[in-house]
Amino acid sequence: KALILAAGQGSRLRPLTNSRPKCLVKLAGKTLLSRQVSVLHSENIHDIHIVTGYLGEQLENLGFQTFKNESFDKTNMVVSLFCAMEFIESCNEDLIIAYGDIVYNPNNLKALLKSNDEISLMIDKNWRDLWSLRLEDPLDDAETLKVDNYDYVTELGDKPSGYEDIQGQYTGLIKVRANMLKPLANFYKSLSQSSKYQGERLDKMYMTTFIQLLINANWRVKAVNVVNGWLEVDTMEDLKAYEKLIEKSTLNTFYEI
Repeated sequence: KALILAAGQGSRLRPLTNSRPKCLVKLAGKTLLSRQVSVLHSENIHDIHIVTGYLGEQLENLGFQTFKNESFDKTNMVVSLFCAMEFIESCNEDLIIAYGDIVYNPNNLKALLKSNDEISLMIDKNWRDLWSLRLEDPLDDAETLKVDNYDYVTELGDKPSGYEDIQGQYTGLIKVRANMLKPLANFYKSLSQSSKYQGERLDKMYMTTFIQLLINANWRVKAVNVVNGWLEVDTMEDLKAYEKLIEKSTLNTFYEI
C-alpha cells in the first residue's frame, strides 16, 4: 500500500499553488501526483491513500481515500503522516510513504521494495549534481546523512559542516515493513504523550528528526542507495531548472520523463 503526504501549502511554488495543491503542479505536462501514481501502479501498488490539507477537496475529488490534516498551516510532515493513524495501525502490508512533491522512476521504487528492513529510505548517492542544478551552494539546503558499514543510517537531518557529513541525500521516499507499522504508530503516540514533545515541538517536527529519534531508539533504518532517478519540486526555481533541461532533452540525466 502507499500513503502520499500532500497537506502542505507549497508557498515556494506560488503563483502555481495559489489555486491547486503542490502535488497537482505539472512537470512536463503531467502532475507530480499522476507521475507518482503511475510508478506505483507499475509495481502493482494500487491501494493508494493521500493525506490532504491545503485545497484538499481537489484531491478528495480524484477518488483516492484521503485523510485531512486540519492544521496543515501550523504543522509539519510528521503530524500529517499520523493524521492517517487508523489506516497505519490497521495496514497489514508493507507501506510506502512518499512526499507529495517528489517524482521517481520505477527502478528506484523497485530497489526500495526489495529491502526487507524495518524501515528503508531511498537515498541518492549522486545528490550533489541535482543540488548543484537547484542551488548556487548545494550545502545551503542539504542535510547530514551518515551510514555504518552495512548501510544502516546512523545520523540524519542535521546541518552539515561540509560534504564529508553527507554520504547521500534522503529523498522523501520511505518503506515501512508491515510488522513495524503498529510499533511506528505507538512510537508517535509515546512522543505525543511526553511533556518533552507536546505542543509546537511535535507539531513542527521534520520527518528527518522523527526518523533520527527512531534510530536513537535502536530502530534499524536502511539506506537504499540509488543514483539519480528522482526529482524534488519544491520551488519555482526548481521547476524552471527542470524545464530548461527538458528543452535541451537532458533531464533524463536526473529523471526519465
